Amino acid sequence: MQPAIVVSDDITLITLQNIPADIDFVSEVFEKIAEMGVDVDMISLSPVQSSMTSLSFTINDDDLMKILGYTSKLEGSIKPIVSSGNCKISVNDPGMENCPGVAARIFRCAADVGTDIRLITTSESQISLLVTKSDFDSAYAAIQNVI
Repeated sequence: MQPAIVVSDDITLITLQNIPADIDFVSEVFEKIAEMGVDVDMISLSPVQSSMTSLSFTINDDDLMKILGYTSKLEGSIKPIVSSGNCKISVNDPGMENCPGVAARIFRCAADVGTDIRLITTSESQISLLVTKSDFDSAYAAIQNVI
């Protein structure tokens, strides 16, 4: 099977810094977001080093005001950081499972064209890069050339 590249634009990255390193808190965050009818795509929880951590996730730019209304009410020292107008490039291929080096090739392509990568998520058969809109064209072209 040939790898497929799927792209999405108008993506907002939300990072919640200084959240409790507690799965109950993380669960509550995503329950509230689901109640608002907001679709979350990429999710990354930073490795826990203390009682606090950071949580990043992506949403559609159109849902930003809903999320800001929610995150502005979070208590404590939680600091939301927002980056809108991004694009997601996902390489999907069931054949990449147990095939070392696929991520390395994709990351090398992005590095060679100076891509500003905001977030990376992976699974056994998918690698997704969230990139700035200004870097999308060059990153996409470079990745297309390697797969």
